[in-house]
Amino acid sequence: MSDESETASAVEEAPESGEESAAGSVAGGIFLSRILGLLRERTVAYFFGVGAHADVLQVAFKSPNLLQNLLGEGTISAAFIPIYSRLIDEERPEAAGRFAGAIFGLLLAAAAGVALLGVVFAEPIVTVLAPGFLDDAAQVAAGTLSLNRFDLAVRAVRIIFPMAGVLVLSAWALGVLNSHRQFFVPYVAPALWNVAIIATLFGGGYMLAGMPGVPGALSSDALTRLLLVACVGAFGGGLLQFGVQLPFVVRQMKGFSFSLSIRVEGVREALSAFGPVVASRGVAQLSAYLDLFLASWLAVGALSALRYAQLLYMLPISLFGMSVAASELPELSRLTQEKAAAFSARLRRSLRQIAFLTVPTVVGYLVFGVLLVGALFRTGQFQAGSTWLVAIVLGGYSLGILATTLSRLLQNAFYAIGDTTTPAWIAVLRVTVSTIVAVPAMFWLDTIPLAAVVGPLPGDELFLGALGLSLGATVGAWVEVAALRHWLQGPLPDARIPWGNAGRMLGLALVSLGPGAAVWGLLPNWHVLVVAPIVVAAYAAVYLGAAWGLGVGAIEAWTRRFFG
Repeated sequence: MSDESETASAVEEAPESGEESAAGSVAGGIFLSRILGLLRERTVAYFFGVGAHADVLQVAFKSPNLLQNLLGEGTISAAFIPIYSRLIDEERPEAAGRFAGAIFGLLLAAAAGVALLGVVFAEPIVTVLAPGFLDDAAQVAAGTLSLNRFDLAVRAVRIIFPMAGVLVLSAWALGVLNSHRQFFVPYVAPALWNVAIIATLFGGGYMLAGMPGVPGALSSDALTRLLLVACVGAFGGGLLQFGVQLPFVVRQMKGFSFSLSIRVEGVREALSAFGPVVASRGVAQLSAYLDLFLASWLAVGALSALRYAQLLYMLPISLFGMSVAASELPELSRLTQEKAAAFSARLRRSLRQIAFLTVPTVVGYLVFGVLLVGALFRTGQFQAGSTWLVAIVLGGYSLGILATTLSRLLQNAFYAIGDTTTPAWIAVLRVTVSTIVAVPAMFWLDTIPLAAVVGPLPGDELFLGALGLSLGATVGAWVEVAALRHWLQGPLPDARIPWGNAGRMLGLALVSLGPGAAVWGLLPNWHVLVVAPIVVAAYAAVYLGAAWGLGVGAIEAWTRRFFG
């Protein structure tokens, strides 16, 4: 066996505990933040349900995301971390500090400028993002709608847009800490953002209704004021998210020097990488904004149904995909071309670990989705019809979860070998395919009332148009992962996707459904908050127990990630 093959085998068979601990820290931080994110969305569901105010909140929160995502974590990961990590490894902390200070200054200037433009041009921004809202004024005048979503969205965007600038700086802090192998704090920091929104919603509800909550006691005007209060809370939460990381950043930084200079060592290299990565992230964001744009033409409630479904869709992607991808990028960036076999082996191992937890999540969402949605969101204004619609839309997204998680790691593989252009072009392909599939599907499905599928339900009539958007996203995701794998074959011919392993995990998950479904059928007609945890726990216990008994290596790797 050659030395290169021995290295590859060693990487596959004996992963380093430090790397697993890093991914475990990322997963732990993301898990805590996502749990609070679910509580935030449950609070939103409690007050706003699936309807006009929730539609506006979706537009308000999405509007500044372009800035946050273009200049935020994904771009920092691709353009900042590899250079900063290299300078640290070369034991040049002063050069690393000057580089970090210059990137911080440039990000601050860009974020502040774009945030100001967002405040000034809030009205055209809402017009572009949600043109379907423009008809609301006429419908309010005709008495067919009770809320002008366009006017309210403009007011909300002006409050919340500066938040994105602060979150861009938070992503810079994350990049610094990740490069120093500190993962938990930057990935748990978003928990403060969620806490701030939850606190302002319940505090605002108390002030408006004279009691903590009770959405039925709030008029449409009161809900409008509460929505604006939530936007203020989101901005304050962004400040907290950035601020909590600063002490840890200061502790690590040596030779930090704030500047706006592009002559600092590494800055020009980072900017040359920024362009393609921003383009790639921009294309990915275009997909999300196209969903927003298209859903604004659908029946009231489509936008908010997408919001709740996307939260559950992103949970396994963030928890299982990003936790591995984020911890692997600094290490992959340190490998040279001479270690291509080790690089490919490490990539295959990470892909197997992602599939181990992602595949059963997909199966669980498809079978137990209505239980999960009900347990998480069915409260206050969010009732049976909302539960079924969100569960159906989540089913459409679920079919693409594995593809999206695999794509995150494959994109990082391109970034680690210095190729930021290829993922950008593949992202264009994904968006194109998604849109071609989604447009006819959503308009056809929007003619089908939810009641035609699940039977008559109390409350406002809802339609299935949002399902077409989630199905389009799924098709695009699978096209993207196939394209990434195809173009990665050139520089890394051994970087295969372990489809056989994923198939075995699928078989194990399907077998594990039986006990979970049996428990569901045997339980009395208890509240969904009681039934859902029992059913999901039974399903998960059988899956994990069977994997352990069969000696599946990934379960030991994830155990080491979380417990050392």
